[in-house]
Amino acid sequence: MRMTTLIFGGVGFVGLNVAARLLAKGRDVTLFDRRPLSDSAHAHFAMLSGRLRIVTGDVRSPDAIAEAFAVPPSDVVYGAALTPGPAREAADPLAIVEVNLLGFVRTLEASRRAGVRRVVNLSSAGAYGSLAFGSDVLDESASPDPVSLYAVTKFASERVATRLAGLWGRDLHSVRLSAVFGPWEHDSGVRDTLSPPYQVARMALAGGPIVLPRPVTRDWIYALDAADAIISLLDATNPRFPVYNITPAAGWTLLDWGRRFTELRPGLVVRLAEAGEESNVDPHSTQDRALMTNRRLVEDLGFTPRFGLEAAFADFTAWLAANPNALDGR
Repeated sequence: MRMTTLIFGGVGFVGLNVAARLLAKGRDVTLFDRRPLSDSAHAHFAMLSGRLRIVTGDVRSPDAIAEAFAVPPSDVVYGAALTPGPAREAADPLAIVEVNLLGFVRTLEASRRAGVRRVVNLSSAGAYGSLAFGSDVLDESASPDPVSLYAVTKFASERVATRLAGLWGRDLHSVRLSAVFGPWEHDSGVRDTLSPPYQVARMALAGGPIVLPRPVTRDWIYALDAADAIISLLDATNPRFPVYNITPAAGWTLLDWGRRFTELRPGLVVRLAEAGEESNVDPHSTQDRALMTNRRLVEDLGFTPRFGLEAAFADFTAWLAANPNALDGR
């Protein structure tokens, strides 16, 4: 019997990367999303050896979730999420909670009924909240202090998974993704601000200039590493922890990322904003957060991220050359 991984939010940035890696391994994948798969993703996935099924629906609909489980999956990845800015938080808090948290609970119930082997919940470094700016390193055993609705719902989803895993005796785990960037990122309409490396890449390809508020150091995680780490958790024999950080546990600057593009665009201006000048890149925070530890990822799952700045830039620019319309979601 062939194993199938069902990915909620499968047409999103991280979901597409997980799907691509699974399909390349010859495994079957069902993508669930309310948006269609892009032409470039269709073409790429068609070249891979695994079988792909697509279900269009909304995680707020029990009937749509039931359709997703019509082909019983062996594993489930829950990545459906709204990533709002303050304006959307204020205007539509119910939608954020329904998608990020209640949709997850519905999926857990359906997974239990279907006898799914393991569920992996995609949480975020954002779940650490204000703790991220008052610590030397972010460890999974710390006590988060989430502030935004996105962070609150992500942390709540982790706690729900841990609680129901105990009550039901089910295999449920969460991963806190660091700052993900790389292939398949596009403006999907559910993320109000795209990753800073994506912003820089778009401006670099348009000719710049790129003006940053500060160098912006973060533990950026390349999308292929993030996908492979998630798959390592799906495949692990007996993962011990309810939550895992997915991070390289080392940082580099957005300024250095931007400067790499001058190799492709001679004359491209990449600089820091001068006093009183506004930057044209949103780094998502006014200060750099602490780096996350990946001890559990390395020691318990045996996974070590492969892509540093140089390797990520080489792979990403090669991917851009092969998929010239992908940054636009086509």
